[in-house]
Amino acid sequence: MTTEQRMREGPVGRALHVLCDVCAVIGGAVLIAMAAMTVVSVIGRTFFDSPILGDVELVQLGLAVCVATFLPYTQFRSANIIVDFFTAKASLRSQRWMDGLGCLLYAGMTALIAWRVYAGGVMSQENQEASMLMNLPLWIPYMLMVPGLVLCTLVGLYQAFIYWTQPADEQVSAS
Repeated sequence: MTTEQRMREGPVGRALHVLCDVCAVIGGAVLIAMAAMTVVSVIGRTFFDSPILGDVELVQLGLAVCVATFLPYTQFRSANIIVDFFTAKASLRSQRWMDGLGCLLYAGMTALIAWRVYAGGVMSQENQEASMLMNLPLWIPYMLMVPGLVLCTLVGLYQAFIYWTQPADEQVSAS
């Protein structure tokens, strides 16, 4: 059984798997909505001299939300870029230990980012910051990013646990 298959076992793995899929679907829906809005805006600008006001603002804010919602999905599937040039010849036990450490460090960084994004959202709400053209409250996209970042943190912690507790005869899967 591969590490990825092992991560999908048990109630925690299954729950994280579903949450990551749901998070990615939400991000995909936001991305499709932004693409459709961009097409409508470009057609409006080209043929009717009437683009959607603040389309660039909406794309910037939406892309930040998309990135945060896609991160847990890619982390759960071990689809992030891993440079294993120096560790390729290490023992499986060493590779699992280093992969677990990498997941733990990743979880630490995403936790730090989630905390600061949340703090930025609170500060933005307190200061009533808004986008320039559309006057949209900026705290909303900040707060929409937090769940994905927290989920990414949980996935990293879970992966570190799996890497450090799996049996020694299992093979590590890169995908």
